[in-house]
Amino acid sequence: MWQNSSVIDKMYKKLAIQVSLNGLSFATFDTLMNKPLVLQKIDLGKVNVTTKIEDLFAAAFQNHPELKASYDEVTIIHSNNLSTFVPTPLFDEEYLGSYLQFNTKVFETDFFAFDELANYEMNNVYIPYVHMNNYFIDQFGTFDYKHANTILVNKLLDLSKNNEERKMFVHVSNTHFEIVVIQNQKLQLYNTFEYQTPEDFIYYILFTAEQLFLNPESFKLELLGKITEGDALYEMAYKYVRNTQFFDASFMFGALTEAEKREHFILLQS
Repeated sequence: MWQNSSVIDKMYKKLAIQVSLNGLSFATFDTLMNKPLVLQKIDLGKVNVTTKIEDLFAAAFQNHPELKASYDEVTIIHSNNLSTFVPTPLFDEEYLGSYLQFNTKVFETDFFAFDELANYEMNNVYIPYVHMNNYFIDQFGTFDYKHANTILVNKLLDLSKNNEERKMFVHVSNTHFEIVVIQNQKLQLYNTFEYQTPEDFIYYILFTAEQLFLNPESFKLELLGKITEGDALYEMAYKYVRNTQFFDASFMFGALTEAEKREHFILLQS
């Protein structure tokens, strides 16, 4: 009896690795059941861009056998604030760097990439970590890569279908956060801000709200990413925006806490 070897060989396993300049997180997935199997965060401290990636990641690959296992699919997610969304009618692949020069310092030696959000007629232009990609080529051979904010914005747009209410989502990372304002699958605003203090955090939220005529007494603010109830950022947001709440991640599969689902939302939705 003849059998399709590609079906036999398929393991129904996927690996996703999210990389930033201070660490990496990874998740393995059962693609048949559509659920995460392993979720791991590895903090590397503040990393200099000139640090040799093979030195940096060697211990992680040594200590976590999941990173050296075989998978049908490997996805690398680049997490930084070097990205911008461009509507398809204004997009030209020949001029990627020109879109980024308005919100970040761009050098001639930079490599630019883009992710298409086909359902929403826009592209996310960004600067990936090329040296990290080169390292992963040595580890995995082939893989897909995309920007963290592509996954974030795409999924939030998907979830806003048939919802006429305008919402502000704030996704928090260690040194920066994204503000995404959406109404019924329309992206009204996306921006990223660096912060050091809770005062920085609330300043940019209130400033953005003011620009969009959103009243802090009435608009809905949903928080996700690295933020938990009782921490200083949450307390500051709750103090100044009446309808502050955590993003509801209960729809996501897996035996994880709500806090874990929110913190690793991008990785888990990859």
